[in-house]
Amino acid sequence: MTDLAVYAGLFLVAFAAATIFPMQSEAGLVALIVTKQYPIFVLVAVATTGNVLGSTVNWLLGIGIERYRHKRWFPASQPALDKAQRWYRRHGKWSLLLSWMPVIGDPITIVAGVLREPFPTFLLMVTIAKAARYAVLSAATLGIMS
Repeated sequence: MTDLAVYAGLFLVAFAAATIFPMQSEAGLVALIVTKQYPIFVLVAVATTGNVLGSTVNWLLGIGIERYRHKRWFPASQPALDKAQRWYRRHGKWSLLLSWMPVIGDPITIVAGVLREPFPTFLLMVTIAKAARYAVLSAATLGIMS
């Protein structure tokens, strides 16, 4: 498999994991780190980029929620959305630092769009959160391997 295919696959898994698809980008990243064939910095950068762009899709869905909220494919239930809105109103943009977390992360990024968080702020906070998660995971994987 070519390097481009590996990076593209990691990007796509990370992208999908941040949207409505139940995927584990962490497993893909760890598997590639364990092979010791790819620079970790590049793997973290690719996974972060894919995951942040996936979260951006959620933010855009939040912007257009009134048109799409009742669609079957919409990635958040009304109770989850209500809970995320309360959380977001209480903690504001800082709650985006939890966008990496399973279960609550996706609704928070959607609510950021619903509540019209400015995109530059959204992008900065989500990038910090996602990059930190992948960096910590990478460091932990390297620690276990040594």
